[in-house]
Amino acid sequence: MLTLSALAVVVASIPTPSRAADPVTVLTSGFEDGTVQGWARRGTVETVAVSTAAAHGGTSSLLTTGRTAAWNGPSKDLLATVTKGTRYTYSVWARAAAGAGSVQVRMSVERRWQGTASYEQVVNSTTVSESGWTQLTGGYTLANDADFFAVYVETVSGTASFHIDDFTLSYQPPDPIQTGIPSLKTVFANDFPIGAAVGRPQLLGERGQLLAKHFNSVTAGNAMKWDTIQPVEGTFNYTDADAIVAFARANAMKVRGHTFVWHNQTPAWVFNDANGQPMTATAANKTLLLARLEAHIRALGARYAADISAWDVVNEVIDENQSDGLRRSTWYNITGLDYIRTAFRVARQVAPNAKLFINDYNTNVTTKRDKLYDLVALLKAEGVPIDGVGHQQHGNISWPTGAETDAMIAKFIPLGVEQQITEMDTSIYTSSSESFTTPPADRLTSQAARYKAWFDVYRKYKANITSVTLWGLADDETWLDSYPVSRKDFPLLFDVQLQAKPAYWAIIGSASPTASGPPSPSASASPSASPSPSASRSPSASPSPSPSASPSASASPSPVPSGSTIPSGCRVKYTVTNQWNSGFQGDVVITNAGAVAVNGWQLRWTFANGQVINQSWSSTYAQSGANVTITNASWNGTIAANGGTASFGFLSSWSGTNAKPATFTLNGTVCAIV
Repeated sequence: MLTLSALAVVVASIPTPSRAADPVTVLTSGFEDGTVQGWARRGTVETVAVSTAAAHGGTSSLLTTGRTAAWNGPSKDLLATVTKGTRYTYSVWARAAAGAGSVQVRMSVERRWQGTASYEQVVNSTTVSESGWTQLTGGYTLANDADFFAVYVETVSGTASFHIDDFTLSYQPPDPIQTGIPSLKTVFANDFPIGAAVGRPQLLGERGQLLAKHFNSVTAGNAMKWDTIQPVEGTFNYTDADAIVAFARANAMKVRGHTFVWHNQTPAWVFNDANGQPMTATAANKTLLLARLEAHIRALGARYAADISAWDVVNEVIDENQSDGLRRSTWYNITGLDYIRTAFRVARQVAPNAKLFINDYNTNVTTKRDKLYDLVALLKAEGVPIDGVGHQQHGNISWPTGAETDAMIAKFIPLGVEQQITEMDTSIYTSSSESFTTPPADRLTSQAARYKAWFDVYRKYKANITSVTLWGLADDETWLDSYPVSRKDFPLLFDVQLQAKPAYWAIIGSASPTASGPPSPSASASPSASPSPSASRSPSASPSPSPSASPSASASPSPVPSGSTIPSGCRVKYTVTNQWNSGFQGDVVITNAGAVAVNGWQLRWTFANGQVINQSWSSTYAQSGANVTITNASWNGTIAANGGTASFGFLSSWSGTNAKPATFTLNGTVCAIV
């Protein structure tokens, strides 16, 4: 077993990876020849034309005007350009037209096959303004058959005009995977199965080779969620799920099913009453909703009954801010706890050989862990067939600690349930204000230490832990690239070129047999880091999440905690990082501009347009009418003097208007807004 004192030696002995081949650019659009270069409108009335009113490079750009819907925008057919199975980087510069102010845009792809269309985001919602250009960059792999394939740019809402310019489509020739290094599934053969969450792109080419070499378990990252499997009542789409199960069968892998029930990624029709209107809490609606739930589980569970060894039956049902600990999702508001009881009962009937799990995030946080424990104890006492608890274990290089992870596992042992680590990754960031284009060497060293601390705990409790799964295969594709903000993250054991990272060597407990020196540091911009970790929300969310709009907390704001320091100066940066038709995601950074550290803080503001917070992370929240109070989490209550920061995020519902708060107070002191 590698000790922490030896970890630095191991990391330093990892060889410098060979230089990757230069990216290959296959398509550019700069509009300097005065033509639209194959770009066309998606709707029927908007105008897509070359403009000289603004340009990122040269003198021309492509301007879209006359839009009547948010999805109207410029589109480029790429069917004859891209190769199935190759991961391409899509990049475009965008700018709001003169007079449009700030606009949220995103880049997506449309894929059709035999009359069925699918839409996937390449770059999440990004704010652009009329005063400058903003680059949208993301990766996408066409992994399915298609008879139409196009990239397009649209707005999140509204019909503002906007420019695009200097579009590029490129790919990085892949390096061969390292076949001579130990396979993770062999290293942990006497401990637990080790898995990865994947989609169809991870089954192809070098990524498929990497998956088969190292892992003996897979989880379908999105392919088994309700919005994919049954987007329309009675219409089932098993294409991607079938492919993942077939790959697992061919490579002797276990399959974890994810997930029967979740408050996100559930189609709107599920929560509409018999007349097609949003459900209210009536007996008839409860009966209808539970019937739909049962029918969905019977269809999905029976199809894979012979292949899936474990199911996340219900996902993220705990809200520790509620006195009873239960998330006020539409599922709960209509059925109470009966949706959970029904889901486990039906799952046991249709998948009798699968272990059935309740899955959640931040279970290393005491209050959430205790609420989950209480719920599992209650349901087991009722005879509900819960076999295990799933811990997502999303963290970063500072959090959670090995001790916190140990307490998480130890808590549930008295219940006699299995435990699985279901969605593990380790962000290199500790603040939403940071961004790196390549991972600095010190961050990789810290990441390796964090992974090692966790795996030491997992091995200690291998009699209780029956599976460990990473939420992704390699750094080339991770949900953290767009959550909680859009930036490149590097949270997994293999890098963007599918090569083993320091974290890989740390968890297997040995140095590379071909060591030739330490990795060279990566050059990148490095904003000052907040010392506080960012507690995580589940990656199970789609790039455009649709959280329940039900208000979650209504307690009156509490007074500033006793012993808190009153700041002599503070600044607040409030950013809407993502917005959709019923909700939005906010990110807040507090800066202590004073000469004395702030110990214990509360930030307060008033919403002007009826916005209601329904979830927060790296904090606790309370809302009374329009008045919001955010209190530090247990681990980020200190804000260092002279520029120290603390950050948190939240999800909120909105309708019509979403103005930013006009005033913020920190422990009673009015802060400057930046």
